[in-house]
Amino acid sequence: MSITGIILAAVIVGGTGILIGFFLGVAGEKLKVESDPREDAIIEALPGNNCGGCGYAGCSGLASAIVKGEAEVSGCPVGGAPVAAEVAKIMGVEAGETTRMVAFVKCGGTCEKAKKDYEYYGEEDCAMLAYVPNGGPKACNYGCLGYGNCVKACPFDAIHVVDGIAVVDKEACKACGKCIAACPKKLIELVPYEAKYKVQCASQNKGKEVMAACEVGCIACKLCEKNCPEKAIVVENNIAHIDQKKCTGCGICAEKCPKKVITVA
Repeated sequence: MSITGIILAAVIVGGTGILIGFFLGVAGEKLKVESDPREDAIIEALPGNNCGGCGYAGCSGLASAIVKGEAEVSGCPVGGAPVAAEVAKIMGVEAGETTRMVAFVKCGGTCEKAKKDYEYYGEEDCAMLAYVPNGGPKACNYGCLGYGNCVKACPFDAIHVVDGIAVVDKEACKACGKCIAACPKKLIELVPYEAKYKVQCASQNKGKEVMAACEVGCIACKLCEKNCPEKAIVVENNIAHIDQKKCTGCGICAEKCPKKVITVA
């Protein structure tokens, strides 16, 4: 091929590329979707963990929802009150009062206190135990299995298995909800950081069955319910429940509980 032919081909290819680039640039400007500058500002204010604890697909999803009025300015559980205040400032609204929440595992059945039906040797995965006899080796079918699916799910290293049960570090917990979704027994719930007393049991069995399976299970005796001056605790489905909005932290329920199921935060 002659030099002239090579130059001509290069010019044609180059010219075509320039034309395509020009048309793409024009099309990009014509079809460009204008973004709300508040959305970018909110993304900058958010922690950037993209944990999904807010219920949206990452921080950008939450920022978009806040700008559209579909989510509260306090929608980020990781950022808490400081981030809510910053987002509220961007949106020109009041942040309102926010309550810091933390995860809590409703089981106190440690290796020493919870009995076993048999020894288990197999895949150490909580979800897998749904397919083994009685849903796992623990005599209590409501108890923590202790194989750490919640630990693996936590992006903040805030939950660990200690003596056979999952335990939350409330200082490290960001209330993202990942551990709640990972627990097949549904033993983990969010409670206020300031909550003074919590019921560390989830068994719905009757008292006799509970005592046969665990030393620290709720036997539904209702002494806590009868003695609470604020009527903040009730026994339903054989298990005590504390209404944290009513609880004043007097500690009477914990004192009266014969099985010491109600624990100090």
